[in-house]
Amino acid sequence: MKRETAPLNPAGVDDDLVGRGIRQWRSERPDIDSSGKAVVGRLLRLEGVILQSINTVLQPFGLKYQEYAVLATLRVAGTPYRLSPSRLQSTLLFTSGGLSNLLKRLEQQGLVRRSTDPKDGRGVLVKLTAKGLRLAEDAMPAHAAAELHLLRMFDDAQREQLAGLLSAMMVGNVPELGPEPG
Repeated sequence: MKRETAPLNPAGVDDDLVGRGIRQWRSERPDIDSSGKAVVGRLLRLEGVILQSINTVLQPFGLKYQEYAVLATLRVAGTPYRLSPSRLQSTLLFTSGGLSNLLKRLEQQGLVRRSTDPKDGRGVLVKLTAKGLRLAEDAMPAHAAAELHLLRMFDDAQREQLAGLLSAMMVGNVPELGPEPG
């Protein structure tokens, strides 16, 4: 589907909340380079906008983003749809305590099951149940559509450029989130 290309810097780009704040900084503290706020401030503000949008789409499924993220991550891990909690934690960027509580809730809902790792009797594996797999399968298209809706103002080339820039920013600041070793 061909979309009309939106300009990367539309007129009035500094008329948003962050742009108004930057103008105040420049007026009151011209000695400080506040240009980083143009990106970082918008990323911080968009985090809330994105989570609200995603949670609204997931609400009919009885899920919030973090719950969905666990189910979807297990689903895309492929058959047999299981991972260790540490692998889940590194993929999802949750704290270990936060993930443990989340897994407990998902297990109580019958969406995942924790079991002993047959290869390492000390380890644990988290596996999607049939109910969890169905829920992940049902919610995934709605989640993907919501993500595309959030990016509707960009054409394919702009989305690819933005993704590349954000990836470079992520890897430049948190190298362990970059390419997998080996």
